[in-house]
Amino acid sequence: MHGHPDSDTQRYAAGLDEVLAQAVRDTGAHVGAIYLLAEAGQVLLMDTEVGLPAQIVKPWTRVRMDASTPVAAAVRQRHVIWVPNHHELACRFPGTALALPYPFATAAAPLRTGSRVWGAWILFWPASHAYELSPHEVEVINLACDKLGALLKEAADRGHPPAATGEPRVLLPEQPEAPDPQYALAASGCLDRFREGCVALNLEGRITFVSATAADLLGDGGDVLGKPLWEVAEWLKDPAFEDRCRAAVVSQQTTFCTARRPDGRKLEFALYPDPSGISLLITPAVVEQPLQELPHEPGAGGQPRTDVFYNFLHIAAALTRALNVREVVNLVADHVMPVFKVQAMAILIAEGGKMRIIGSHGYGPEIVDLFDGLPLTSPTPAEHVLRTGDPAFFANWSELRQMYPNAVHYDQMAAWAFLPLAVSDDIVGTCVLAFGEPHPFTDEECASLTALAGLMAQALDRAMLYDTKDRLAHCLQTALLPRSLPEIPGLDVAARYVPATRGVGIGGDFYDLIRLNDTSAAAVIGDVQGHNMTAAALMGQVRTAIHAHAVAGASPGDVLRHTNRLLIDLDTDLFTSCLLVHVDLQLRTLCLANAGHPPALLRPPNMPAEIIDGPYGLLLGVDADADYPTIEAPFPPEAVVALYTDGLVEAPGVDLDLAIGNLAGYLTEATYEHLHQLSGTLLDHAPHTKHRADDIALLLLEHRANPG
Repeated sequence: MHGHPDSDTQRYAAGLDEVLAQAVRDTGAHVGAIYLLAEAGQVLLMDTEVGLPAQIVKPWTRVRMDASTPVAAAVRQRHVIWVPNHHELACRFPGTALALPYPFATAAAPLRTGSRVWGAWILFWPASHAYELSPHEVEVINLACDKLGALLKEAADRGHPPAATGEPRVLLPEQPEAPDPQYALAASGCLDRFREGCVALNLEGRITFVSATAADLLGDGGDVLGKPLWEVAEWLKDPAFEDRCRAAVVSQQTTFCTARRPDGRKLEFALYPDPSGISLLITPAVVEQPLQELPHEPGAGGQPRTDVFYNFLHIAAALTRALNVREVVNLVADHVMPVFKVQAMAILIAEGGKMRIIGSHGYGPEIVDLFDGLPLTSPTPAEHVLRTGDPAFFANWSELRQMYPNAVHYDQMAAWAFLPLAVSDDIVGTCVLAFGEPHPFTDEECASLTALAGLMAQALDRAMLYDTKDRLAHCLQTALLPRSLPEIPGLDVAARYVPATRGVGIGGDFYDLIRLNDTSAAAVIGDVQGHNMTAAALMGQVRTAIHAHAVAGASPGDVLRHTNRLLIDLDTDLFTSCLLVHVDLQLRTLCLANAGHPPALLRPPNMPAEIIDGPYGLLLGVDADADYPTIEAPFPPEAVVALYTDGLVEAPGVDLDLAIGNLAGYLTEATYEHLHQLSGTLLDHAPHTKHRADDIALLLLEHRANPG
């Protein structure tokens, strides 16, 4: 018999909580959390946690499986992920290191039974933890994995598996036994005698004790016990103070900061954490002490930690938008170099057994040329980083020369950071940062720069892939368009193609001119739906089909009918607009068939341009039985026909019919000596936007009055 669903779920949840809490105690960790797979295995949701307040946990309650985090990696790789310090966290999981820029050690382990993976769990230790897990810790972790996996399997077998909601259960740390009242009174009196104020906070930031001096310094004489500190002293809602609180809880290390009361009085705070909360020691700052000499926590580059942290958030967001290598280099130059007071930078990759500089800033061409193309066998810091993935920091030339006695001081810089650009454990390159003055690197700065290099590597990897795909796509598109158009006596032709803005993708616009005999030709223009390689490939097939049927003597309507059936048979789910014009110079006529394409324009000699409008057929690829009627128009000597794709006329918020009418007006008023000049004039009137979302194809035909 199965129990009541709610009671079963609660029982298994309580079992998970008990195993987690016991593992935290037995390993000496100060933070623990369990994640369960959700959303068809694409997301990990936090089910329960101990040791962190809700405001710190909230951003980590939902982790995507492809995220660069230890807990997701444990599920993907199906083994324990051990990260002994923040430096290694920065190397292996740069996004996590930037989001939690505090020293700690962590282990994440998958929860599995057989081949079934249920999720993962994670533990945090203070940064003082040994470099390796002890045998006892490994034993506790493995035992807890077995117990948690068995509980989850049993719950699933009974039909009531605990389902994480993203709002985890928060387990309270073990509370010490209540002290003897007389002892507590004596302790309170002792603390009241100190010049410094003493405040005790639980993990949620609520006051559990306040000395008389602290109450006076905080400026609240009422009953403050049980209230959040930020409610008692709203002026402590400061990013710097909040960051120090997070740092104390996550790292379990003492942190320091200063704050200013509303009356201008400055206070110094020392924060002493343990797994149950934080004790604050509040000291009035010496009045004569200059502000810049007050104790504070410097971050990378000598800036306050919060400034560096928020700069990193801005840099990380900007790097996600970089489309090519040059944009990555520019972002680093604009947002990283000023933050860290870097004078020059270079990005190197390994290619063909040599180091190649693919981007630089601040270095002259003579330095770039000197190092570009060096063999990978050359003993240099950049080569060492490329080979090993270990960052290298040199505070001055003497340090670098000591490690590399044969090095030559070419760049006249005084300190260097050589950072690995790693993606999924593959070293894709090295970032060199050079400083104009000797620069002692703090542990925090080394970790910050290494984490930043990890984000740069991901952006660079995307950028190089984009550059490769972009070159390939445009080479394909260029190859599919005609290299030249046939010469036909009595007919002048000009064709132009303008690709969409970089980042939009390859388009499917095409044009062609097909010679039928000495006095006739078929002109075609079209647009395949979409901006990708599939659209470009389909465009080549459409061009080929039209060419084959037109040369065989089919009428424009029949050519479109045959091509439409081909697209239906290909079952591509892509539609194509197309306009086909049969030009007969002997009869001086045009015969047109249109499959949902913008209409052709005709400018008779000495007359305004007009729209050749008529019955339209459906787009190609929609209906196998679609019909494409033809219309005829005169094509006297000195007349001009303009065929174009919608990129020439379409713009957001502009009526298409009005835009086509305006184009006819430009064609009427244009003066030109040759047809290529006219094509440039019409393109100048195309909608100009910073990011043009569509290609433009333009084909002009002019009936010469005196051929030959």
